[in-house]
Amino acid sequence: MFEFIRSHQRLMQFLLLLLIVPSFAFVGLSGYSRMSDDANAVAKVDGQTITQEEWNSAQRQQLDRLRHMFGEQFDAKMFDTPEAKRAVLDNLIGQRALSAEAVRARLAVSDQTLQQNILGIPGLVKPDGSFDNEQYKMLLGAQGMTPAMYESRLRQDMSLQQLNTAIQASTFAPKTVAARLSDLNEQERSVQELTLQAADFRSQVTINDDLLKAYYEKNGKQFDLPEQASIQYLVLDSAAVAAQVSVSDADVQSYYDQNAKQYSTPEQRRASHILITVKSGASAADKSAAKAKADSLVAQLRKKPSDFAALAKANSQDPGSAVQGGDLGYFGKGMMVKAFDDAVSVLKEGQISDPVASEFGYHIIELTGIKPESVKPLAEVKSEIAATIKQQLASKKYTELAEIFTNTVYEQGDSLQPAADKLKLTLHTADKLTRLPNPSAGAAPYNNSKFLTALFTDDAIKSKHNTEAIEVAANTLIAGRIVSYKPVARRSLDEVRAQVQEKVLREQEVALAVKAGEDKLAALKKQDDASGFGAVKNVSRVKAEGWDEPSLLAVMKADVSKLPAYVGVSGASGSYKLYRISKVEQATAPDAARRQAEQQEVSNVLAQQEMLAYIQVLKEKAKVKLLKTALKTGEVETR
Repeated sequence: MFEFIRSHQRLMQFLLLLLIVPSFAFVGLSGYSRMSDDANAVAKVDGQTITQEEWNSAQRQQLDRLRHMFGEQFDAKMFDTPEAKRAVLDNLIGQRALSAEAVRARLAVSDQTLQQNILGIPGLVKPDGSFDNEQYKMLLGAQGMTPAMYESRLRQDMSLQQLNTAIQASTFAPKTVAARLSDLNEQERSVQELTLQAADFRSQVTINDDLLKAYYEKNGKQFDLPEQASIQYLVLDSAAVAAQVSVSDADVQSYYDQNAKQYSTPEQRRASHILITVKSGASAADKSAAKAKADSLVAQLRKKPSDFAALAKANSQDPGSAVQGGDLGYFGKGMMVKAFDDAVSVLKEGQISDPVASEFGYHIIELTGIKPESVKPLAEVKSEIAATIKQQLASKKYTELAEIFTNTVYEQGDSLQPAADKLKLTLHTADKLTRLPNPSAGAAPYNNSKFLTALFTDDAIKSKHNTEAIEVAANTLIAGRIVSYKPVARRSLDEVRAQVQEKVLREQEVALAVKAGEDKLAALKKQDDASGFGAVKNVSRVKAEGWDEPSLLAVMKADVSKLPAYVGVSGASGSYKLYRISKVEQATAPDAARRQAEQQEVSNVLAQQEMLAYIQVLKEKAKVKLLKTALKTGEVETR
């Protein structure tokens, strides 16, 4: 299991990214009336809508994460599939179902906790210890976010993390399972190697014209000169659309007015408390004793209010706040239990309450501070609002222009210029294109398998008609036409005779090496013979330096019920390797740290499975409804 996880890390990372709820899921701006459009919805979860823009944004964010993770090895085509897009939508549905459950469970994150989290972001504290607000805004702006958007998403993410932690913490991983896997990882085998090199059999190979002709006819495509095309192409993407969108002062004012709460901070109160707990189901006598103790403490505080912190440290049974002298920090209305919340709301600053009963016991509350409601002026947030509106309007306008783009390149079948003129787009050219993407062209829009497939059709090649509009990425359409074309040309046998002869020689000598190796392996299994083998080497799954994967797997999987044991492996270089296993033993000094890490790996896998199962249950509870837009790419998994 550990071997699979380690040897398939890229695959595991991809699966986890697709399956596990992504952090900072997109939060829609449904408050702005010009942007709301029920026809643009793709799904509803617990009555809340997921829009096409949110789905597109989530796809872009996932591609950005994967591009950052894999670097130069990132291949966008791998994720540009209906299955990958459906998985992203399924994640959004799961995230909304989780959010709905968090609301039902009344999970909340205080402003103080949110602030501490943001202050912990590296690079946002100046040398004098103050918060670098300008750097904060710049970093968010580079990601297309405003502070309000980011803080809203962060608060939601932290709330969901509470659910995630609670579910995963409930997972139990049997130690015996991890111990057995660790034993297999640490098992050592004493091995000797004998290699038969293919090149040593070259002198035994006989080549004739019939062999060369047969290889050439069977593998003729190896000697083809690929077809090539020079093209014109036109791209419609978010950047091109955004350049055509403007935002008026009236738009900004309208958005600001309709989303006033987003730019206002409600009144917050700071309080300290002393809690005398009463357990659920406590007797009347216990409740009376707790109330009497609370009354006694209030009496002391009426005489000397300044003793509140000291009395809280000595008497409060709330371990989280007692060490802080009872201090609970600032909090908004509705963040505490109702009885506590109601009592705090009527206190004046510096006032101490009588005992307040709640499901936890009796609270003695001191109001220590009030932050009045505040609203950011429009001038302060105008640029952020304008950027947000422009982004959303561009996304909506893209849908309108995409239809015009699609229709125009189809109707004007022999030229892309009318579409370029109508949509104010630049006509581009590219040379030496083939049917397969060229790694050196990277993420160029024309270097996409779907587009190239449409480009190299008989109609496009012979008649030089426009291709249909092809979606090569989220909010990116491309259409093209072939200007000139060179078909596939196969070189003659005489032109490539030297290459064919070398390939036949190599094929024949490899076959001879494998045959000799298999014959020797069969003989060794009948009669042990260590002659010719190299020095003894100890190998295990965790100590495999210098071993190629096929050889290591063959040695570690070999049947060792009878020793010595033999296995054979065909090497990637054409060699044949024989291995003689003479001893098997368990490591005398197990690596405690590694075993602990492997135990954690097992726990993590089980915890992830538990979380996925929980999300599936929440989806059913949330009554997911898929709308027709989502079904265009196929049915989405929502069970």
